[in-house]
Amino acid sequence: MTLTAEQGPTHPKTTIVLFSGDLDKAMAAFIIANGAAAYEHEVTIFFTFWGLNMLRKDELVRTNKGILEKAFGWMMPRGPQKLALSKMNFAGLGPQMIKHVIKKHNALALPQLIELAQEQGVKLIACTMTMDLLGLQQEELVDGLEYAGVAAYLGEASQGRVNLFI
Repeated sequence: MTLTAEQGPTHPKTTIVLFSGDLDKAMAAFIIANGAAAYEHEVTIFFTFWGLNMLRKDELVRTNKGILEKAFGWMMPRGPQKLALSKMNFAGLGPQMIKHVIKKHNALALPQLIELAQEQGVKLIACTMTMDLLGLQQEELVDGLEYAGVAAYLGEASQGRVNLFI
């Protein structure tokens, strides 16, 4: 923690752009975010493009969409349990193997890492421009999110000590 005359105590900031929708990359982002939060960093994760998929609710949410937006919804994974691996996916067998290893070692799975991040006050921001492009609506995403555009991320990142793109 540092002190400034104008602001009083401040904490270092860490920002992460989570672009990837791959299980292993999402887990890495949340492990880093939770570690930074444990070290009293103010942490922001900005979800854009395929990274938004892990924020989707597991269940189907009925919405009023056009055909193209519905098609995107059908093709994209719904929630952290449905994400594929970036390597060695093996038609879905790879993620099952990773989940088995995580359980065997009593490590936290992605849904628990997301929950822990929210408990630690990690700011989760869904990119509204990408939501518009992919036809995602707020009611399709989990609770506890903020919604903003790239300017919000840039505002956070400009003050960040650590800025990552995953």
